[in-house]
Amino acid sequence: MDTAHRIAENLHQVQARIAAAAARSGRQSSAIRLVGVTKYVGAEETQALVAAGCLDLGESRPQELWRKATELSDQPVRWHMIGHLQRNKLARTLPLVSLIHSGDSLRLLEAIHAENLSRSMPPSPVLLEVNVSGDAAKHGFAPTELEPLGQALAALSGVEPRGLMCMAGREASVDETRREFARLRALRDRLQTAWGERCRLDELSMGMSGDYEAAIEEGATLVRIGSALFEGLEP
Repeated sequence: MDTAHRIAENLHQVQARIAAAAARSGRQSSAIRLVGVTKYVGAEETQALVAAGCLDLGESRPQELWRKATELSDQPVRWHMIGHLQRNKLARTLPLVSLIHSGDSLRLLEAIHAENLSRSMPPSPVLLEVNVSGDAAKHGFAPTELEPLGQALAALSGVEPRGLMCMAGREASVDETRREFARLRALRDRLQTAWGERCRLDELSMGMSGDYEAAIEEGATLVRIGSALFEGLEP
């Protein structure tokens, strides 16, 4: 099986598992968006994924996103920035992305706001990254930090908060991972009540290749899938 057919088959299998997980939790599969993470593959594999119908693509490194966005500039790709975003990379990144998953500090959000205002650009849709596992090596807000920021976020007209994002702990068991996803959903619900119409938090970005079904069952609206889409390819 060639690269394009293998990737198309992998995508079909992942989509079927997404649909099954959605059904188990009483949801429609259309409520979950698959973001294909292309950070470990090249242009050929990325183009094959797009050709198979996955138009939401995620990159964790800005320079790689810039390169692939140029290579696929003739394709209707929606780019997602899913990794830590440094402020000195904003000018080139913001015009390219449809959603930033990694709004991990107030300082970064303020910089995004300032960059968009300085260039008369529309507000950037952003997810607030939450360190639900408490892992010191991870980026993101501590869960207790967020509620007091509602008024400050509402004042950042260059930023449009859309929801929350998390990564499960590296050493977490299946049950621990599920509990972390449930905590993020519960946090989102509390923040939505506290912040009201100032911020609409409709999106929950959680779940990767090893745990996306549990994430969907706990309320994910975005799953970030990489290795499962590229299994079986020749090295």
